[in-house]
Amino acid sequence: MKLGYFMMPLHHVDRDYHQTLNEDMEAIIHADQLGYTEAWVGEHYSSKVEQITSPLMFHANLISRTKQIKLATGVMCLPQYHPAVSAGQAAMFDHLSEGRFIMGVGPGGLLSDFELFGVMDKDRMAMMEEALDQMLAMWTTEPPYKLHGKHWTIDMQKWTHHDIKLGYVPKPFQLPHPPIAMSAVNPSSGSMKFAGARGYMPVTANFIASWCAKTHWPAYCAGAATTDKPADPDQWHVARSIYVAATDEEAAAFVKHEGGAYDYYFEYLYKIFERGKFKAPFVEHATDAPDSLNPRRMRDYCVIHGSVDTVVRKLLAFRAEVGHFGTLLYAAHDWLDKAAMKNSMRLMAEEVMPRLNHALENVR
Repeated sequence: MKLGYFMMPLHHVDRDYHQTLNEDMEAIIHADQLGYTEAWVGEHYSSKVEQITSPLMFHANLISRTKQIKLATGVMCLPQYHPAVSAGQAAMFDHLSEGRFIMGVGPGGLLSDFELFGVMDKDRMAMMEEALDQMLAMWTTEPPYKLHGKHWTIDMQKWTHHDIKLGYVPKPFQLPHPPIAMSAVNPSSGSMKFAGARGYMPVTANFIASWCAKTHWPAYCAGAATTDKPADPDQWHVARSIYVAATDEEAAAFVKHEGGAYDYYFEYLYKIFERGKFKAPFVEHATDAPDSLNPRRMRDYCVIHGSVDTVVRKLLAFRAEVGHFGTLLYAAHDWLDKAAMKNSMRLMAEEVMPRLNHALENVR
């Protein structure tokens, strides 16, 4: 199993924007040094807490400051842009990073962004699919482009001049295109079915209970079956909130500290779920009533914490429950205690993963 890093990011509302941006960069540099294979960064325009507006711009600042880690968008919210903008920026980033790019795409996930960009009442899944198809068409065909869709129309007839290459959208470094990924939250997610039908990389969010995560791979396989695409569970990425400390008691005290990084994280998400009236996917058990959801319970069943041995045991149990997956994404949380968070990342990479993989090899 590989180890990656997933960052929404999410910081306390009172923290300084400049400081937390620098901490986010430091976290990915630290992950790269520890051997994490991927770094995923989200995209949000209208939240002081979830603060990165452009994961591509953010990652561009890290290309020369990291050595091996792949830089992934988690995700580019395609309904919010003209497809040519997304295609041009993604292709350029792929070249700047020399192929260290995974292009995660999606319909978006932040209600305030939907309102900001005027897509609240639109079919965002259909918009994402159309935008992605037009991006791929521009990358894999030659101009003049003639792409007519329901949401965007591209008709490059008058100003396509082949002798001076005018009217040409740049093609990416990785041909025919970078690896494409899609994330999922809801049980039996439609995004997973779409990803399976297209053969895209599936990514499961960290803030859902194990019963919900367990539904994602069957949904992916169902989608793959409709187009006879292979479904390789090694491509499945599953994110989890994890905290590793010297002892179980130290880890529990840190994770359950009132107002701490993990406590605040789920308090913030709970308020969004409650106000958006979509608590059902986040309950502890599939049969629980949505009104049973509360932020403390979310924290307690979504965060894997403990000593190295305990975290290995819990991760093995989690994987036995949800099924085989190839990459574990360690979810980022606010660095209210930088030394403790960096040490947890280190213990995860240097001690948990070797023991986890040894145990998985024995199981195999």
